[in-house]
Amino acid sequence: MASHRHFVPSLLLCGSMLLSASVAAQTGTPAYDLIIRGGMLYDGSGKAPVVGDVAIKDDRIVAVGKVDGAAKTEVSAKGMAVAPGFINMLSWATESLIADPRSQSDIRQGVTLEVMGEGWSMGPMNPRMKELDVERQGDIKYDVEWTSLGDYLSYLEKRGVATNVASFVGAATVRVHELGEGDVDPTPEQLTRMRALVKQAMNDGAMGVGSSIIYAPGSYAETDELVALTSEAAKCGGMYISHMRSEGDRLEEAVDELIDISRRSGAPAEIYHLKMAGRSNWGKFDSVVKKIEAARAEGLKITTDMYTYTAGATGLDAAMPTWVQAGGLEEWIKRLKDPATRARVAAEMKQPGSDWENLYFGAGPDKMILSGFKNDALKPLTGKTLAEVAAMRGKAPEETAMDLVIEDGSRVGTVYFLMSEDNVRKQVQLPWMSFGSDAASQATEGVFLKSGAHPRTYGNFSRLLGRYVRDEKLISLEQAVYRLTTLPATNLGIKDRGALKPGYYADVVVFDPATIGDRSTFEKPHQYSVGMRDVFVNGIGVLRNGQHSGATPGRAVRGAGFNRCS
Repeated sequence: MASHRHFVPSLLLCGSMLLSASVAAQTGTPAYDLIIRGGMLYDGSGKAPVVGDVAIKDDRIVAVGKVDGAAKTEVSAKGMAVAPGFINMLSWATESLIADPRSQSDIRQGVTLEVMGEGWSMGPMNPRMKELDVERQGDIKYDVEWTSLGDYLSYLEKRGVATNVASFVGAATVRVHELGEGDVDPTPEQLTRMRALVKQAMNDGAMGVGSSIIYAPGSYAETDELVALTSEAAKCGGMYISHMRSEGDRLEEAVDELIDISRRSGAPAEIYHLKMAGRSNWGKFDSVVKKIEAARAEGLKITTDMYTYTAGATGLDAAMPTWVQAGGLEEWIKRLKDPATRARVAAEMKQPGSDWENLYFGAGPDKMILSGFKNDALKPLTGKTLAEVAAMRGKAPEETAMDLVIEDGSRVGTVYFLMSEDNVRKQVQLPWMSFGSDAASQATEGVFLKSGAHPRTYGNFSRLLGRYVRDEKLISLEQAVYRLTTLPATNLGIKDRGALKPGYYADVVVFDPATIGDRSTFEKPHQYSVGMRDVFVNGIGVLRNGQHSGATPGRAVRGAGFNRCS
């Protein structure tokens, strides 16, 4: 739900629309601020499109269909698709929007809402967490001027941001706030405080609890802990969303855990970036879908999202056991300097993880592209595979990975090729699948060019509409729009967004279905998508005729518990 100062009851809104139209008729002033004329209207419902108009007054859609009367501005959408703004269900624009509030790579694909909080969120913070945040920053530098998650969302809104922003509260963030970064279980008193932090975040407008439990320290949380935190979110109308404990060798067990958390907490649940990672796991698609469908038939609200690529992107932390990372980045690096520890880590990297998700084993060093360094001396290695760098250095790839973490003082951004294109194509067709980039929103300029990027940063949504909808015809355009708009808005419990309806906020996109598509590649990732002509956020033109206007009308979109979770 949007900030209360923007909330207008629907009956009052409808009355004001009629009144404004009546006054306009008497005075001769335009009834609307903007009319988008003659486009193919994909309203978000999944129904076939119709030719019509969309009228906007202030920050709301006030008429859809055949619109009479005049507007201050009219634009022709003849031959174009007109749709609600797209929702990025997994955004990592937490820092990139501080560096550049224009959200260029996502706006140019039609994204009007960035949903953050995959395990980590920008609040709640304590003083030590703020110190570590500053110490660990990479190319993007900023002061931590907030404490709570609500403060962070307000911070972005007040500074100005092109897209709307929302967030889950991170399960790992809450854990670190009370327990630090060690592999420990909370005492009853600590768990009570953690639950209170979730409750406060829900009151601040969080969408629910987000977990990412393949990574330390989030991985140290046991199921009961996650149920306890999620139960607090459920009381406030929130959901559970998770990068599960495994997406590979223990995928089915991880799905079972997510369903169990949903059942026990009473919260709807969503699987972040559903995938079957590692060739030996590609055949698990049918069994995973069967589990999800069975849970849905039981009455549980289980959904999924995905990105439209066969490679994921994370860090070298996903190539090493979580025990070596206990205590945080600094302790991890310290341990990697010990010869005995290095030998043990190297041995474990060469075999499937028994109690951790080994992406190194799943991909292999020749299918791991190094994409992000903070040390300028290492930046020339960007774009090379781990195998190539190991050969350059005359060392084993396991040793090279450990050396790079030490030398860079970071987890080192890494792209892993793990998935099957056949499974990507099948996932696109699932009716309960929405979409998330799992990436920052960047620009082809400035600080972003200091590092590489996964193509999903620039192409996740346009790739869906171009490759999988238009070219391969896996799903219809109206179904794709539904799963980019109304479906995720409904899952999140967001009111008045995600559809072309009178009374809804005017997040509207205009694009050419014949040309929309991605251009970013793994070799040359910093390339914008094409085919998106206009993007309006809260009634303001942010993209006009394919060019960013510089406008920053985005708002914090708050969850169902906002100012109500007591």
